[in-house]
Amino acid sequence: QVQLVESGGGLVQAGGSLRLSCAASRSIASINAMGWYRQAPGKQRELVATITSGGSTNYADSVKGRFTISRDNAKNTVYLQMNSLKPEDTAVYYCNAKYTVVPSFRDVWGQGTQVTVSS
Repeated sequence: QVQLVESGGGLVQAGGSLRLSCAASRSIASINAMGWYRQAPGKQRELVATITSGGSTNYADSVKGRFTISRDNAKNTVYLQMNSLKPEDTAVYYCNAKYTVVPSFRDVWGQGTQVTVSS
């Protein structure tokens, strides 16, 4: 099973930028979909952005135009570039991988990285 390790979180002022990285323990080239989710205190975990093995992307409405997800298969890493950050972006951000190992479906999560945006 692939293991995921996030990094790049931290404290930033509103309007600033951060880039999150998600390093996988093995090749991600064949992984059906990888994505970023976030969970703020007292709220449910929500989708931020996803990217398929073919490079198609999907974003939550709240981050469209500000966040960009990308993947580097050579480095087994997925990135989330976050610009124009807002206090409401404060959350723990989790990397996720969804893939199939016949006959099983795998849904793997990283440990999370904290992003705090001050006003």
